[in-house]
Amino acid sequence: MKTNNAILATTMAGLISAGVSLSANAVPDQPTHWEKCAGIAKKGMNDCGALDGSHGCAGQAKEDNMATEWVYVPKGTCEKIAGGEVKKVKPAKKAKDA
Repeated sequence: MKTNNAILATTMAGLISAGVSLSANAVPDQPTHWEKCAGIAKKGMNDCGALDGSHGCAGQAKEDNMATEWVYVPKGTCEKIAGGEVKKVKPAKKAKDA
């Protein structure tokens, strides 16, 4: 029983560590070394809203590789991906002063 608990604890520590390293590499709110790449997102795996305004949230692409769906990729890689097209990144909206 102690062996199973030790294995479980080691596995959980590894998963938590992986999660921390993944979040450290997440796309920032205002990307500077990333580009918006349309036409390569898989169904349900898009980043943020559709280019045509059909929805405003991530994870809502209805099909693979739609021209209106996009994901962030490291700058310089989009054009190397079959079907990828670089799109302009709009600046983040700033909160209005009260």
